[in-house]
Amino acid sequence: MKKTMKWRILLLAGATVLAILFFLPSLPGFKNFPSWWKSVLPSKPITLGLDLQGGIHLVLGVEGDKAVENFVDHVADDIGALMTQKGVNIVSSKREKSTSFVVKYSETIKGGDIIKEMKKQYPNFSVERDVPGEAEFSLSAAEKDKIKDSAVSQALETIRNRIDQFGVREPLIQRQGTDEILVQLPGVKDPKRAIELIGKTALLEFKIVDDGSDVSKSLQGQVPEGDEILYGRDVDPVTKTVKQTVPYLLKSKVLMAGDTISDAQVSINSETNEPYVSLTFNSVGGRLFEKITSENIKKRLAIVLDGNVYSAPVIQERIGGGKASISGSFSMEGAQDLAIVLRAGALPAPVKIIQNLTVGPSLGRDSIEKGVKATIIAGIFVVIFMVLYYKLSGLIADFAMILNLIILIGGLAALDATLTLPGIAGIILTIGMGVDSNVLIFERIREELRTGKPVRSAVDSGYDKAFVTILDSHVTTLLTAIVLFMFGTGPIKGFAVTLSLGITINLFTALIGTKVIYDLINSRKKLERLSI
Repeated sequence: MKKTMKWRILLLAGATVLAILFFLPSLPGFKNFPSWWKSVLPSKPITLGLDLQGGIHLVLGVEGDKAVENFVDHVADDIGALMTQKGVNIVSSKREKSTSFVVKYSETIKGGDIIKEMKKQYPNFSVERDVPGEAEFSLSAAEKDKIKDSAVSQALETIRNRIDQFGVREPLIQRQGTDEILVQLPGVKDPKRAIELIGKTALLEFKIVDDGSDVSKSLQGQVPEGDEILYGRDVDPVTKTVKQTVPYLLKSKVLMAGDTISDAQVSINSETNEPYVSLTFNSVGGRLFEKITSENIKKRLAIVLDGNVYSAPVIQERIGGGKASISGSFSMEGAQDLAIVLRAGALPAPVKIIQNLTVGPSLGRDSIEKGVKATIIAGIFVVIFMVLYYKLSGLIADFAMILNLIILIGGLAALDATLTLPGIAGIILTIGMGVDSNVLIFERIREELRTGKPVRSAVDSGYDKAFVTILDSHVTTLLTAIVLFMFGTGPIKGFAVTLSLGITINLFTALIGTKVIYDLINSRKKLERLSI
């Protein structure tokens, strides 16, 4: 008996000491820890959620229809190029509606060949119209839905990669509904920069500048066939204001896209001391870039990102090695953000901000103060009630409650859990449940004492008979907390974490913690009466 009690005391003491050690980094005065501490124990404070430390709450809508249009454009270009290689004289192949494109050709006898090739390469397209010299192909409804769903999933992963590289700790990024993405970024100090980083499409394209045509005439509406006008912006890196816009007349054909980039890093120009982004292509991109530069020597190659021309250097010679650079009026932050989005990849479709809420740190601090105050007030009322109603036994229950809180806070720190405002509510609820367990035990002990049993026997019977009831109530609540964690969003998950952890610890402190104290008192002195 004494040996068992000794181990239970050591277990309680060890759990309490460990909890205090885990929680120390969260206290204001404990910041600098030795290296051995960091290798053994947590040295980071408890992470606060969006509602406590401030940050950004965004709901983004993915424009899936644009992804469908991009896919149809790709198919139209591909089938046009493929049939040209097969000797068919293609006049044009371009999208006319959001889900269909028209192929125009001069040799009317070749229409069957085009339809046959389409069925072979793209079976999800049906023939909408087939007349001499013209064929229209339409995307199936099932494939359209599949592309839109895939666009949301791909956008989710792209945004996640960007945020991970941006360095936000404990972000919440998840799909919401059919075409929305929920993003919560706790502790972000520059919301505007974060929003720009998340929402940038980052579609990188390489196009040849048409220096053989007159830009001024094109600006007046006389744009040559196969050309387009895009603009470059001269941005002041300090004020971030656009000093002037420069029109470029470009060949519409995309020679190369950003999907061939394997890495993007910020470098400093040794001559101008300005940042630029250096690109490294994968093996396919390296060969393609070398081919483009060898075929277009002395021409200008425009580097276009999201429809804006960043630079248009003259190709002096063939460039091998799979490397290129994007220069412009970059600030260091702008260059870093561009490198992030290029590394993470382009969004498959534009995203629009449906909801944008910024939680200020002052609001979070106010929430923490009110939460702590509510916990203290709840604790004081519980302590007073238990002492007045159950006397010495109530004091023992109060000790178990305090022990419960200490181990719970230490457990949150050890698990590196995120503490939210609902999480504080879960802690307060745990206080009530902890006392509730002791009330069940005490009432059972009272019943046993009324039958005339000795104190030791009454205490043992009270714990034994209340065990099943306490276990049943805790298990059902724990199952509820697990469901909340699995299907809830960030704040709800915070509540579920503290509740489930608190319930587990409460079983330990209520059934072992208070029992140890009773056994310790009984081992030192045979009690004739129990203050309960």
